[in-house]
Amino acid sequence: MKIIIANLGYFIKETFTTLKTNRLSNLLSFVSITLAFFLLALVITTWIVSLQVIDVMEQEAEINVFFYETVDEPSRDWVAASISDITGVVSTRVVNEAEALQRMEEILGEEAQVLAYFDENPFEAFIEVKVDLNQSQAIVSALQEIPDVRSIRDNQQVLDQIRNITRIQQFLGTLFIVAAGTATLVVISHIIRQGVYHNREQINTLRLLGAPESFIALPFLLVGLVMTVGGGLLASVMTGAAINMGYTQMSGPIPYLPLPPQGLLMWNTTLVILLLSLLLGIGGSVMGLKTSKET
Repeated sequence: MKIIIANLGYFIKETFTTLKTNRLSNLLSFVSITLAFFLLALVITTWIVSLQVIDVMEQEAEINVFFYETVDEPSRDWVAASISDITGVVSTRVVNEAEALQRMEEILGEEAQVLAYFDENPFEAFIEVKVDLNQSQAIVSALQEIPDVRSIRDNQQVLDQIRNITRIQQFLGTLFIVAAGTATLVVISHIIRQGVYHNREQINTLRLLGAPESFIALPFLLVGLVMTVGGGLLASVMTGAAINMGYTQMSGPIPYLPLPPQGLLMWNTTLVILLLSLLLGIGGSVMGLKTSKET
């Protein structure tokens, strides 16, 4: 460690000397690594958001039960009480016509003025039933047996579709992570091999002077880290801007979408990208040094 600290200036100088070799090739490699990490960050971000949406929807799982028009208010309360006795039902609440209208106005926001064109309230009363999602099918079957129930609306189908999309996304995301990681390892390995080739005379001189292999290899290891960690940092900045833009766009038309906190999402994505860039930088450098010895 003392040797590394004492020669830190030399290691930094040699690192940038290696990077200046074949500048155009190294620049294009850096851009490729940055774009790969950026796309990878977008995949991870979408993954986290999808899991958050599913988690919130499962926690807030509910079934809306609608009555026949002939059912009066006392009968609605009786239906709600009957539903509360069904196994798996967490709670029930009757939402009258006025509250249903108010909810829609809150959802529509500025567009709620279209509701003024209706002569009468177009919404009907219903029972809001919060349920244990694992027992939703049995609950729906039990609800269908209640005489005053006209129709039932649940979010089971929506959840199933989101889960299917998430599974596909996870599979494709895993493939992309493997592909991006492999490509990054190959690129860094190639850069290291080039650096070793162009500095072979200096390396031989250092060996004749008795320099240990770790002393010779450290500048090349730093080259790999500079390329990958630098690309990861730049990709993280680009991802942060993309997340901020996405949240700004979705906060207006879809204000009720259960998105994770923006700051937490950016932090988690940045942390994953930087860890991956660090591991790939070390792995690619080691691979490049090992293959350069074999050639």
